[in-house]
This record gives sequence, structure tokens and C-alpha cells, in this order.
Amino acid sequence: MPLERSPSGRTYVVHRNGQKTHYIENDFADPWKAHDTILIQHGFGRHAEFWYHWIPVLSRKYRVIRRDLRGHGYSSYPNPGDEYEYTVHTILDEIIDTLDALGVEKVHFLGESTGGMLGEMLAARNPERLHSLTICSTPTHLPEAALKLFAFDKKDWPTACRELGSRGWCEALSKIPGTIPISDPDYLPWYLDQISIRVPTLILAPANSAAAKLEDQKKLAEEIPGARLEVVDGPGHEIYVTEAEKCQKMFLDFLGRLVK
Repeated sequence: MPLERSPSGRTYVVHRNGQKTHYIENDFADPWKAHDTILIQHGFGRHAEFWYHWIPVLSRKYRVIRRDLRGHGYSSYPNPGDEYEYTVHTILDEIIDTLDALGVEKVHFLGESTGGMLGEMLAARNPERLHSLTICSTPTHLPEAALKLFAFDKKDWPTACRELGSRGWCEALSKIPGTIPISDPDYLPWYLDQISIRVPTLILAPANSAAAKLEDQKKLAEEIPGARLEVVDGPGHEIYVTEAEKCQKMFLDFLGRLVK
């Protein structure tokens, strides 16, 4: 994928589908020492800049890449009528495009909230591209009640985003307090094995999130072989902000324990 730099200095990956993904790269590790790459993926309604306070801590030992999701931050978005398949596979393909364009074979994936959900799917689909997976405040699923909540009295969640705009939707959110048809018995175990996560995984679980319940996080840890669960006692969902130093320490300790 070609790279592009705007007059303002912002950097982009240009995808085959015509969309552009904005990314930020920071690397202050000793250049004569080999070091891994961390890919940070924000959650819904946020963007790469939200992680500014993690960079001084991480970039001294790692190459750190932050990317804006489609329609977030400075990344482009499809216009009505554009032939753009807005699917999970498209999103994951664009993440792989970013790695390829930057010459990165494998990364430590750090995903927050719904960004962590993408990391889980990437780990299941492309485990060969990940050294490890860390998810922070990541829901195990989005139940009907959550979808209704995110719709804010509109027809549905996408309608609310379009009518309220990104800022309006986030403002509304801020006001809220903290099947498989095949019958063959051998199919389900095979299916689960195909989508299972096989990379070292860290789960940063908020103790008091309205969206990522602690009991669900514990169940998730039980389902991922060898997953490490760290419970972070913070006031709400966005522990990567309110409890940044705790999360950073846990994340770096996790990376430091990985066998090279």
C-alpha cells in the first residue's frame, strides 16, 4: 500500500478501495537495538490522539503506531453511493494494509473497548501477524440493551451517529453513568478451533465499567488459553485515561514476560 504525507505533515496509508487511514508513528528506542512494534487501536467514537499520554512510556522501548479507524479522527470515510464494503473483514484487511505499508511483519496489538474486539478477531483470523494481544475495557458482546442505549431514541445506532454527528453522539454518551446451523457434532469443535485466539493475551478489565462487566471479562479470560487478566479499579470504562499509569505498568510487565 502506498504511503502519503499531507502538507500539514499528517501521514496516511492509501488503500486499494480508495480510502485513506491516518496513522501516527513514534519510535524513540535505541536505534542500534532490535525492538518490536506496538499497534494501538482506539475504540468507537475516539481516535489515535486519545493515546498521547502512553507514548512517552511506550516509545522509549518500542516502535508505536496509532491508527484512526474508518471515519474517525483524520481517516477518510465513504460517501453515500461509494462502493465500499463496510464489513469486519474490510476493517481487518485495512489493519493488515497498514502493517504491510509500514513494513511490519508482527505487532503487539493493544486495543481499547471495541478496538479490542477487532484485536480478538484479528488474532483469530491472522495470528501470524501478532506477537501478543492486549485488550482494555473490551466488551465480550454488544447486547440488545446496549444497541438500544447507543441509539439514543433514534431508529438505531447508525442513525443516531448520522443525525447527532460524532460530537453529539459522544456528548449523549457522556451523560450516561458509569447461531451455527450445522448439526454434525464434530463441526462445532472444529469451528471453535478455527476462530480461537492463539497468541499471548492480556485483558485489562475495568472494575466499574457500564459496558465491559467484570464478570464477562473473567469469563473471557477463561475461554482464551493462557490469558492473563488484570483487574483495574477505576471510576468507569475509560481506564486507559483515568488509570493510565496502572495500565501502562501492567502492559509493559506483560510484554516483558513474553518469551522472545
